[in-house]
Amino acid sequence: MPETMDIEEYLRQGGVLTNPSNVPPRYRGELLRLMATFVDSELAGSAGFAAMINEAPGLKARISAARIVLEKTDHAERVLTLMGTFGADTARYAVHHPWAARLPRDADLGTARHRSDMRLSVFHYPLQGWVDAVVMNVLMGRAVGVQLQEFSHLSYAPLADIFRQIAPREARHAELGEEGLVRIVATESGRAEARRSVAFWRPRIAASFGREGSARFDTLRRFGLRRRTNEDLAAAWAAEMDAFLPAFGMA
Repeated sequence: MPETMDIEEYLRQGGVLTNPSNVPPRYRGELLRLMATFVDSELAGSAGFAAMINEAPGLKARISAARIVLEKTDHAERVLTLMGTFGADTARYAVHHPWAARLPRDADLGTARHRSDMRLSVFHYPLQGWVDAVVMNVLMGRAVGVQLQEFSHLSYAPLADIFRQIAPREARHAELGEEGLVRIVATESGRAEARRSVAFWRPRIAASFGREGSARFDTLRRFGLRRRTNEDLAAAWAAEMDAFLPAFGMA
């Protein structure tokens, strides 16, 4: 960074930071919040999906489900390791939080956080069987793709690098879900069950993009941690869903 340039101006012009020692306090707080949200969501998501492995209809499906659980946990570990360079207490994530805990299915959380972790609200809802797990994985997988596209360009270079590395694997998780969904919707009963799951998950995943008109967005944009608004990201995902779901008989 040029010595005469203010750090916010540097970041606004597309500059990047590379080390905990050169980040200002407010930037550090926002960056750690972003990382904690990702780590907590990956750990909660993998814990919830792990319970569905033995629900899978066949060994190939079980292997795919186990792979998703393994890789999501690995993605969490990569970002958690980076949080450790900022002094975060990484040990507490291993055993000191009930990542598989869920609220009642009819809870109305909106975009709110709950209790003591930073997981997205959608990961507080329980899965109900294999079809429900597949549908959630597909829809959320597409949402993660939109979010990682955004975060792959953020201004803290080590984190952006991690997001670029894991994006193909997260995309593959969604593809594995789609392979399972093809088999599910091959029957009328399966298609009907999948439609019910879509009706449940779609608004809750939409809420995971955050509040409209977020007051924090301007700060995140100034720091180079965001480019597109919550509304823009949610709209991009909604457009994907509108194009994707009819192909599975779920318009």
